Amino acid sequence: MLAKRIIPCLDIKNGRTVKGVNFVDLRDAGDPVELAEIYSAEGADELVFLDISATEERRKTLVNMVRSVAEKINIPFTVGGGISSVEDVEILLNNGADKVSINSSAVKNPQLINDLAQKFGSQCVVVAIDAKQINGQWIVHLVGGKVPTELNLFDWAVEVAERGAGEILFTSMDNDGTKNGFANEALAKLSALINIPIIASGGAGNIQHFVDSFKEGKADAALAASVFHFKEIEIKALKEELRNNGIEVRL
Repeated sequence: MLAKRIIPCLDIKNGRTVKGVNFVDLRDAGDPVELAEIYSAEGADELVFLDISATEERRKTLVNMVRSVAEKINIPFTVGGGISSVEDVEILLNNGADKVSINSSAVKNPQLINDLAQKFGSQCVVVAIDAKQINGQWIVHLVGGKVPTELNLFDWAVEVAERGAGEILFTSMDNDGTKNGFANEALAKLSALINIPIIASGGAGNIQHFVDSFKEGKADAALAASVFHFKEIEIKALKEELRNNGIEVRL
């Protein structure tokens, strides 16, 4: 049985780590390089680093920060935000990223998933999907959750897997920042539909929520931000509790 992974997420805006609720009301959560080093030392399995306001002009800033983080940590490191070409990915991987996360660009140009998987291998292609329920349907949203599409979460996830993505990072916008738990029903459905790992995101508030994401949601990894940034949950204590609940983790 593969060990379940715990992944702190650093949402980066203007060079700082930020955190909001339902994708809005952002507040400062610290220096990303310092936080990355702390999480690596505390036993996080991976790190996700999302430049939530990335634009072409800021690509250079992001690359410098990616290099700084990569020098300080010894765990896999996924970078996302403003990635729209094979060249973008090449630059990030050459500067220390292990994987990349694409979202809006994958919806606008699904062939990008195939191209990245072909050139770099599926293992380094994470497709992030932000979705919220509208009239009982899970609808995919773009641009940091601001723009609804006509895509259904489950149909899009199946297509993403077929095109060669190595993992899906599913964020429930309804649950994001609420600390009411992950969207376990949707996670379990995704897990039954596709055979690539699913990272649960959006809603972590306590240790039981992580337990539920693995047991009920069948997630392969769970990602969280504010509960780690603001020291509400310590990674070591979380992993010990997961193991006490019969969930395989790396201690």
